[in-house]
Amino acid sequence: MSFAVFATAIISSMLINNVILMQFLGICPFLGVSKKSSSAVGMALAVMFVMVIASAVTYTLYDLVLHPYNIPYISTIAFILVIASLVQLVEIVIKKYSKSLYKGLGIYLPLITTNCAILGISEANITNIWSTTTPFGTGLFIAVSTAFGTALGFGLVIFAFSSIRERLDAANVPAAWKGVPISLVVAGIMSLAFFGLAGII
Repeated sequence: MSFAVFATAIISSMLINNVILMQFLGICPFLGVSKKSSSAVGMALAVMFVMVIASAVTYTLYDLVLHPYNIPYISTIAFILVIASLVQLVEIVIKKYSKSLYKGLGIYLPLITTNCAILGISEANITNIWSTTTPFGTGLFIAVSTAFGTALGFGLVIFAFSSIRERLDAANVPAAWKGVPISLVVAGIMSLAFFGLAGII
């Protein structure tokens, strides 16, 4: 398996199949934590850690435990437990070392547990990689690469969106469009821009 395959997995999941703008997963933190760039960066890093580790653990769990013992039907429950455990770890660390970021993220930090982007990528790794009879080591590396690229795409979009929203707060926006309406318009324009990358890879 060449390096180009892994680079393709990262780039395609980051830009072409962006989890927010193309798959419409993770919209809750995208809209809720993007009012300030600092909070957006903190959320992006937290999601990156959870998504990458969760993808590695869930892929391994499915390959070595769930499928061999013929219990793949509990994969969603098992994956949610893995994700919830990782989120608790992230929450404890952030609360201990950065109280300002912990307060800035607020309720959206524990909600990473139910972030459909993380669960969606974990499930997609099983569907798209494991089902193709890819060797375990290669499949695991592709799963982690895909998760890393997806997390980078999440961070890129949420940071860009937060920067735009900060500018919009100072802009002369009509009263009827202030707040959520203009934010959704911007998100739509960003989605169209990313859609233009489709077909590159």
